[in-house]
Amino acid sequence: MKVALVHDYIKEYGGAERVLEALHEIWPNAPIFTTVYLPEFLGPHKERFRDWDIRTSFLQYLPFKEKLISPFRLIAPWVFSQFDLRNFDVVIVSATGAYNPNMIQTLRLRSGHAKKTLHVCYCHTPPRYLYGYATAREWKRNFLSRVLGEIANHFLRLIDFRNSQNVDFFIANSKNVSERITKFYRRDSVVIYPPVDTASGSSASSVELKNNKLDASLLDARGYFVAGGRIARPKHIDLIVRACRELNVVLKVFGRGFAGYEYELKTQNPKLKNTTQSSKVEFVGEVTDEEKAKLMRNAKAFIFAGEDEDFGITPVEAMSVGTPVIAYRSGGIIESVIEGRTGIFFDKLSIDSLRDAIKRLNDLNHLSKGDCIRQAQKFSKERFKKEIKEFVEKYV
Repeated sequence: MKVALVHDYIKEYGGAERVLEALHEIWPNAPIFTTVYLPEFLGPHKERFRDWDIRTSFLQYLPFKEKLISPFRLIAPWVFSQFDLRNFDVVIVSATGAYNPNMIQTLRLRSGHAKKTLHVCYCHTPPRYLYGYATAREWKRNFLSRVLGEIANHFLRLIDFRNSQNVDFFIANSKNVSERITKFYRRDSVVIYPPVDTASGSSASSVELKNNKLDASLLDARGYFVAGGRIARPKHIDLIVRACRELNVVLKVFGRGFAGYEYELKTQNPKLKNTTQSSKVEFVGEVTDEEKAKLMRNAKAFIFAGEDEDFGITPVEAMSVGTPVIAYRSGGIIESVIEGRTGIFFDKLSIDSLRDAIKRLNDLNHLSKGDCIRQAQKFSKERFKKEIKEFVEKYV
């Protein structure tokens, strides 16, 4: 079975790239077709893709391509249409929501008869910027960019819908995204949750368990909260920083910033003036998986304020090492965190709402480290690979 993988672009390492990596582990000989490949921006994760068969578009040869990722979306549908994948039995598109990658050539003639390559789309989300969801770039702030953006998005929505009809089967990364696929594409989908590396959870010390509950004295000893991942505006890291500052608690933020948001957090936002210079808030930058697991394992809780989150892999990673989650009740996060058992929700993107949730963490009667780890194991990489492989083989 000849398999090809398609990905929007490879310039950062997040949840979508973890899915791509898991797909490549299932089919290690499958080439990856993408617009651009920029390993120099992958930080500690650049070695993960080193020996892959990555086939890029002509955009790879343009100067300043790293600064043109956003404008490329205007021509991305045409760029993907130049990929001829008709000689493959299966093409799996990993659609991150950045571009329109489903305009690929899959219909071929074999023995005088038309035969279509099986086209499967693993959809992380329909493009957020096309359908009114929060995005990393504040393109509506300027009047001219808002007008031009709305005009461009109108035509891109038409193209996106038309391309969605090329797909034989949609796989959604959550029930939340499945509902979006039904709403915007009028297509059915199967939900297969993305892979989370839960192996580190098995190394959690049994000393940290007390009657299978989180020991309050242990949480006090941990001494800090943690947040991070993809530091972008929809994640509302600024809200987390301000709430922790008001409560005078220590916060560690890991990850890489996007669209100038991290720089704004540290230097420009008047509401955060002098906050990041305080010893209470520390930006630790990009970290390896091992460093991230250690950072999470030793934290009181992982705080997550993502708006309209597609699924949310990072909170599950926190649970996999036994750390509870404080999360904004929105999007796919409600499918992974169990309120009162593996975490606490807050209902408004406000300082007061988040501050109250942090205070409520002190009530540990129903929070269980074991429950956190067991819940995370439902989203393991082994489970993902098994379900994906069975799904593809069922229809080939």
